[in-house]
Parts: sequence; structure tokens; C-alpha cells
Amino acid sequence: MKKFFIITLLLAGASSALFAQDEPAKEKEMKKGWSFGVLPTATYSVDNGFQAGAFGDVYYYGDGSTYPDPLHKISWEASYFTHSQRSRFYLAYDSKYLIPNMRLNASATYVNDPLYSFWGYNGGASLAGLPQPYDTYWTNKTTNINYFGMNRQMLRILANVQGRITDNLNWAAGVNFWNWRLSDMKDRGYNVEGKDDKQFYDKENTLYRDYQKYGLITDAEKDGGTALEINAGVVYDTRDIEAAPNRGIWAEAYLNGNVIGQRYLKACMYFRHYIDIPIHIPAGDPVFAYRLAWQQTIAGETPIYMIQNNPLLVQRNMISEGFGSSNTIRGLRENRILAEGFAWVNTELRVKLVNFKLFNQYFYIALNPFFDAGVITKPYRAAAFEKAKSLTFTDENKPFMSLNELYDPSKVGDFVYSAGAGLKIAMNQNFIVSVELAKCFYKPLDAGLWLGIGINYQF
Repeated sequence: MKKFFIITLLLAGASSALFAQDEPAKEKEMKKGWSFGVLPTATYSVDNGFQAGAFGDVYYYGDGSTYPDPLHKISWEASYFTHSQRSRFYLAYDSKYLIPNMRLNASATYVNDPLYSFWGYNGGASLAGLPQPYDTYWTNKTTNINYFGMNRQMLRILANVQGRITDNLNWAAGVNFWNWRLSDMKDRGYNVEGKDDKQFYDKENTLYRDYQKYGLITDAEKDGGTALEINAGVVYDTRDIEAAPNRGIWAEAYLNGNVIGQRYLKACMYFRHYIDIPIHIPAGDPVFAYRLAWQQTIAGETPIYMIQNNPLLVQRNMISEGFGSSNTIRGLRENRILAEGFAWVNTELRVKLVNFKLFNQYFYIALNPFFDAGVITKPYRAAAFEKAKSLTFTDENKPFMSLNELYDPSKVGDFVYSAGAGLKIAMNQNFIVSVELAKCFYKPLDAGLWLGIGINYQF
């Protein structure tokens, strides 16, 4: 973090020096050919710890006639997280010009999560009987308890295309292949002062194991599975710039269904609006942006390994999971709300503080205060929780936590909300580094001061 803010200050200082020089007042911003953005992933989050690795984008603008939209964009990442021991690898391609009159978006992602944090179903209803904070049960090296830990491996390969119907209105379709492997934690052990041997977390006493005992995770899905999702719908897009619009609407409505294994069908709707505020400041007009979103299973039931998925026609980030963390409701722990239906709203004010040219690249620095809120519209496996109330256990197979500690159905429909602010550094209006701080004001899901560092605006 210190390095990041030092770089920010240096860039700001360089901009002041550049503005002081005698240069043409209004140089037309244009990029041609190739542009590369590479950064170390030296970040931190409460969920996963410090991140080491690198990520970046490669842009090709050709003769510059499409700038700031590139002809071709390639994104990639390779990184490792110290706390969760997560490793992830990502490669993506996006272009509106490879196939005439069509947009192609394709990617391959692999994530290995030996200490993945599983928080249960239905947001605030889950763990409602446990005292907060959850430090007594989450990666507690004194008691060797990581109650929320499990192992998860994910391979995803996707390809989505869009074609023109009329001006600004496109049809869209895609296919997403998923393979999941689930099991007990696979931590590499840790050192404890005063003990010679490595210590390991207790794999017997976890929420993942307790949910199996209560029948909330079935035998058919406890080890993972495979899904082949097909999606189809329409996209309405009048944005002036894709990466950080100044004005326009971006709306999607589509169906997303799995055609193999445990089948289900989801309806998804997103409406994003970008409003230029005519306060003419040198760096650019402020923009008020908001997103209204809803997704819900309308047929079948989603298996546990797919319930966290947030289906998108065009991937802006490497992982489209939620709800919580950087993709939906900022200020919550990662994937804290798992439900069959969820509606949410994001609002933020985007204010460019300064813009400048450095090393033949165009930069700007922006601030974005925001407010997020959401509510569950369809709970996950409510009938299974009712059935679990009548179960009895022997001492040998008794769950670590009682059902009253794990679940309070009265909190399923609670309103969740958070607020915060972010800082953005953009290069050539496309490569955007983001730092955001947020606080959740709904007590059962409060994760303290939440920090998110990544790329792009959230929407």
C-alpha cells in the first residue's frame, strides 16, 4: 500500500511540473499501435491477505481511429495470496473488431483455494447466532480452528458474442464451462511459537462439514461438479467510452441456464446509467453513475459450487462472484451473501482531480465516493433448513455448531447497505487502477474497514 500511494504522489507531482511547461493548451488525445499496462499485484484484503504476482492489459489501437476504444484487448493475471493461500491465473481477450459487426469476449481462469472462506447461505441469516467478530472461529491459530475454511478449485472457460440488431441494441449469447473440486481444507500448515512441528487447522470442525451433516450440502455436490451454462439475451449500449463512461446507458437482460448435471435457469437484468454533470473543471466533468441489478433462479436449483456465480455477458473483472467484496456490495466479506435471488444498487460520483501526459501516455486521477445496497429476493434452500430442525445426532456425528447458531431465517429479507470512497489512476482512459475503502452498516455482515485494490471501475 505504501508503495502504491508513493507512486500516486509522484504521478501527481509530475503532473504539476508538466502543466507548468509551455505546451499547446489543448492537445488532442490519441493513441496508435500497441499500449501495455503492467503492475505488480502487491495488494491486501481481509479475506485473502497479501497478494503477490502481476497483472496487466495489452491494447492495440491500430491507426487510432477507434480511440479510446481499442481494436483488441488482452488481459492477464498470475498471483498468489498469503492468507487464503489462493493462487489464480487468468487470460482474456475482448474485441469489437475481430469479427465484423460482432463483439467477442473470451477467457480462461484457474483458481486454487485451499483455504477458501465459506460463510453459509442467505447473508445476514447465516451465522446470526455467533458473536462478532468471528475471529474466534476464523483462522484462529491458538485453537487450530478455521471453522469457515474449505478447499475449492475452479476452472472456467467462457466465450460470449454480441451482434447488432439496431443502433445501440445488440443480441448476445455465450457459453461458459465450469469444473469445480470441493473438499476439506488443504492448508500447508503454520508455525506456532513454542512448538517445533507445523500446526494444521482442524478439518473435522468446519461449516462445510456441519452443512453436510444438516443436509444443506448434498452428497451429490459435496465434492464439486461440472456445469455448462448457456446464456442469451439483449444488450442496449449508448456509452461514449466503455472503460469509464462520461454519459450513456448500458443495460442487459438475459437468461442463463445450466444444461448438464444439476440443471437450473436464471433471469438476469442490469441497468447502468452514466450522467454527465456540467460543472466544467479542467480535468473533466464529474459523472454520476448508478447500477440497478437483479438476478434470480426461476427454474431448478443451483448447486453449491455454482451459487456464488454472478453471470455476466461481458466480463470486466477476472472473477464475477458475489455478493460481497468488489463486484456487488462493497464492504462485505467475499461471497458473504449466497442466495437464489438478489437485487442491488450501486451509486457513485466520479470526479477527475487532475489529468496529465507522462512518458507519452495520458493519465488522470479521480475520486469516487459511493453507496451500495441490496436485498435477498429468493433465499437458498429454505426448505432444507426447515427439515434440518428435526434432525437428531449421536455424540460421534454431532455438528460443531447448533442450527440456532448457524441460521436465523428472520434475517433473510434484511436490507444491506454500505458506503465508502475510491481513488482511481487511469492510463489512456482504459487501464484503470482502483483503490476503494468501504464500511458495511448492516451489523450482521459488518467486516470492519474493507479495502479493495484492483483494476477498473466496478461498473
